[in-house]
Amino acid sequence: MVQRIPFSFRSAGVTCRGEQYAPADAADGSEYPAVVMAHGFGGERSWRLPAFARRFADRGIATFVFDYRTFGDSDGTPRNLISPRRHLEDWRAALSSVRSRPDIDDERVALWGTSFSGGHAVATAARDPDVAAVVAQVPFSDGLATAGDLIRRGGLSYARGALLGAITDLARAAVGRDPHYIQLVGDSNEFAVLNTPDAKPGFESIVPADANVRNECPGRIIATVPFYRPITAATDVACPAFVVEAARDTIVPPWTVDRLVSKLDDVERLRLPVGHFDVYRGDAFERVIDRQLTFFERTLVP
Repeated sequence: MVQRIPFSFRSAGVTCRGEQYAPADAADGSEYPAVVMAHGFGGERSWRLPAFARRFADRGIATFVFDYRTFGDSDGTPRNLISPRRHLEDWRAALSSVRSRPDIDDERVALWGTSFSGGHAVATAARDPDVAAVVAQVPFSDGLATAGDLIRRGGLSYARGALLGAITDLARAAVGRDPHYIQLVGDSNEFAVLNTPDAKPGFESIVPADANVRNECPGRIIATVPFYRPITAATDVACPAFVVEAARDTIVPPWTVDRLVSKLDDVERLRLPVGHFDVYRGDAFERVIDRQLTFFERTLVP
């Protein structure tokens, strides 16, 4: 049976928390391959990531799932602050912590990211040639293209809401006031960062029933997203990569995933006729996890 063990590390002086999903025989003194995982835009580790982690651990791969600073039970303020720069710092700190563990083979550590964190996994691997493998699931890779697509879908009302949310929060931050929060997901007739027709029901489908959800984040992220483009670093990724594309994605434009794949040197792709959130459950999840397991067994297990 997979063991679930508390896991924590420090990032920029702040404690991030998570769990290690350890193989059943993890106490035998062996060094295991490992996967480091974190969620996407505004997500917390309990939102379906354990389903992936348990399956990896069942196959002998120690899996470390963590929450970014200001999310879940990790420390940090302001709460729910989405920041690519800070997230990448957390990824690097998590990776360093996992590699330092005596039960982990530091030459066989992979990264797994989904949606926004799919871009983080690519960006982290591009900076670290010792990463053994990368999985990028329905990956965000081009903020400029993604923001443009959301504005195109949402029209003038979306652009107005985004601008107001960003300016208000940045102004408050400049004078040391509490953040101005905006919705992460919402219905199509209201402003939220993600308000495509499937965004809210998809979001709700992956959140545990007993979770205390804060469907909000400081508005400053709106001003940051267009300038975050992990795709520009993709050619620097030296390790094998596995990319999952949702052909009916309304949040991450599928053509940006095509471009990401074209820039990765050693890459496998699974394209499914599903939406952005469908890969976390049901038949699509089973297809995705089977292929990811095969990929990790090829790249991590001797």
